[in-house]
Amino acid sequence: MRVKLANVKPVRESAVEAELRRRVTQRGGMCEKIMVIGQRGFPDRLVVLPGPRVIFVELKRPRGGRLSPHQREYIARFEALGVAVAVVRNSADIDRLLT
Repeated sequence: MRVKLANVKPVRESAVEAELRRRVTQRGGMCEKIMVIGQRGFPDRLVVLPGPRVIFVELKRPRGGRLSPHQREYIARFEALGVAVAVVRNSADIDRLLT
């Protein structure tokens, strides 16, 4: 049996992105939007944290957000080069990214 919650709005990817930007900035880091013209699937954000730590971040909405084949390909290519890549869907993912 499915229970429907009245007037519960799904969390949008933009809300997760705003939280990521805020929390990275609070830690003294940078969270820059990446736009690569003509390249589908490139990660959404470049996070630079003190330490130094540099992480490419792909943002997805918490429910139903799926990686496209292009996104999976970029993630695999970066990881093969030893570059940190994270898929962030919620606050718990941000917690893991910042620890």
